[in-house]
Amino acid sequence: MSNDALAVLRQQIFSPRSVALIGASGDETKNTSRPQRYMRRYGYAGKLFPINPGRDEIFGEKAYADVTAVPDNIDHALIMVPAKNVAKALTQCVAKKIPVVTIYTDGFAEVGAEGRAMQEELQRIAKAGGVRLVGPNCIGLFSSQTNLALSVNAVLENLDIKPGPIAVVSQSGSMTGGLLSRGLGRGVGFSKLVSVGNEADIALGEFTDMLVDDPYTKAILLFMETLRDAEHLARAGRRAYEIGKPIIAFKLGRSEIGQDCAASHTGAMAGSDELADTFLKAHGILRVDHLETLFELAPMIMGKKPRKTHRVAIMSTTGGGAATVADRLGTLGIDVVGPTQQVIDNLSNNHKIKISSARVTDLTLAGAKKEIYSAVLNELLASDHCDLVIPIAGSSAQFHPQIAVAPVVEAKPGDKIIAAFLAPHAEKSLNLLTEAGIAGFRTPESCADAIRAWRDWAPPITQPAQDSARVADAKKLLDAAGTKQLNELDACRVFGALGVGAAQTTVIKSPDDAAGSKVAYPVVAKILSPDIAHKTDAGGVALNISDAAALKQAAKDILARVGAKHPTAKINGILVQKMEKGLAEIILGVKRDPQVGPVVVLGIGGVLAEIYKDFASRLAPVSVEDAAAMIEQVKGLAIIRGYRGMPKGDTAALAKTVSAFSQLAYIDSIAEAEINPLIVKRDGEGVIAVDGLIVQR
Repeated sequence: MSNDALAVLRQQIFSPRSVALIGASGDETKNTSRPQRYMRRYGYAGKLFPINPGRDEIFGEKAYADVTAVPDNIDHALIMVPAKNVAKALTQCVAKKIPVVTIYTDGFAEVGAEGRAMQEELQRIAKAGGVRLVGPNCIGLFSSQTNLALSVNAVLENLDIKPGPIAVVSQSGSMTGGLLSRGLGRGVGFSKLVSVGNEADIALGEFTDMLVDDPYTKAILLFMETLRDAEHLARAGRRAYEIGKPIIAFKLGRSEIGQDCAASHTGAMAGSDELADTFLKAHGILRVDHLETLFELAPMIMGKKPRKTHRVAIMSTTGGGAATVADRLGTLGIDVVGPTQQVIDNLSNNHKIKISSARVTDLTLAGAKKEIYSAVLNELLASDHCDLVIPIAGSSAQFHPQIAVAPVVEAKPGDKIIAAFLAPHAEKSLNLLTEAGIAGFRTPESCADAIRAWRDWAPPITQPAQDSARVADAKKLLDAAGTKQLNELDACRVFGALGVGAAQTTVIKSPDDAAGSKVAYPVVAKILSPDIAHKTDAGGVALNISDAAALKQAAKDILARVGAKHPTAKINGILVQKMEKGLAEIILGVKRDPQVGPVVVLGIGGVLAEIYKDFASRLAPVSVEDAAAMIEQVKGLAIIRGYRGMPKGDTAALAKTVSAFSQLAYIDSIAEAEINPLIVKRDGEGVIAVDGLIVQR
């Protein structure tokens, strides 16, 4: 959707001139009475049309039997009737030519097959009639600029929403209110609040995309239960990054519950949450681990871009409070730096303040004076040895904000970031920080989480162009194979077409053909079958075969073991391969995820790849530079990076191979592909693929 079309949709949703409330109730004890009461309470100035065939008026406003009876045009309708009646109400909205309909009613796809069929019927009606849907099963939405309180959320009953720069889009209806109340408790102001419900039409990604251009929104917070509408969310992330409007996501699903495993090791290694992480980072979207961090991170980065360095300076009037933050930062590998000698000298000479070179500048009780606290803070901000300063305050934050908080508010950080942690419960001080647009943290965990997210923040990736000639050659080989799951030989030929080197190989049809093998000994013998993905598990591999006689016997043994475990498997023969050795075994895979698209995964290879869970993933394809970053990310690959004087592996060749292999992303027929292992030799000697798998859709 174009930016202009998104602007029109945003206006229809959040700035309607007239709203119909279908199923409105005059009974204040019912949820369906709330939208009308809220709209008037918050000052909505447009026309309201309560729709209820049993009432002539509701709360003093004329009621109508259905929307077709309303004499005026209607910009937005909220449906609140029972599920069985929603399709009829939506059909009437189509007849009335209402452009946007929000459906509060539940009982659709979230309850099972019957509800899913009912939801699909709503989608059909809306699409045929040119109506855009929000929901169903959504708690509604709010816009502070137009006083649109089109929601049944109980939190709106008792809380007055302060206008401000934060927009929230939530896949959880109940958490919409939860986030609102948490934000208001911090003094946060909101521009928009959206509950997307079942996302039958307009999903979280499209809402996020339309809010990128909202002039009242400076940061977008996402509460995600799953990843849908990836295309819109990717576009939103990239556009928001360009204009300095951060998108911050809290997503459920860190655990492995419900994770499905694919045919390859890659599918098991990179589960849905890892891929969601990869997707968000690839498009410039920050992800936090703590719910509290959503609000606390936003002021740190609004209007800013990622930095190349992430050096953190800590100053404190409480040693214990500082230690709780420093310890958390240390566990996350964040670089906490002490003051330079220049900073120490400046404070001593200009302010008679003595500090040490320790990584945490602990002022103790001496710092409980505004002039001291302010001088140290400004000196750290002026120095080029750090990128972010964390002032930490103890009891003074609770009882004397003028000492610990006023200097933070008055400071001029320039291009640096200030992120304050207050050890006591100090609501007044925290509100002062919020009003000043400064991040104020309630817990050391959320403080560290925010700084970790800031450190990991990166510009949206740039993917390499398609290598058309090599991709075309690979497609030809795939077509020639004629099967959905290729055997190892055919898979490695496809990889070779893309520029991946493979071990010397031949195929014998039976054990009696062993004498004719021309591969130099020692060799490896492996079952060759499109039906057996994991040959070792099937007993289909023999190593270190020294001569023809041993090869013949190994082939017999392999056929016997495989036949016992996989009696119906198609056998293409025995693959005989030169026994390759190197410094490390790598697993390299590509999988096409239904949510995020093609992903490349790199990790420690071999039969234990799934156990180690030490891998890096990126959206595919990747450049050589991004491939090199993946190699650095995998901890176990320190053994080829020259760790403690160990021989260095050919990491340059590995990066080129990863990039070449990732071009499989341009072949739509591939569901997943894998090299395991890819052997990394000494620096300058290259890398060699010794096993391969391709599964086509």
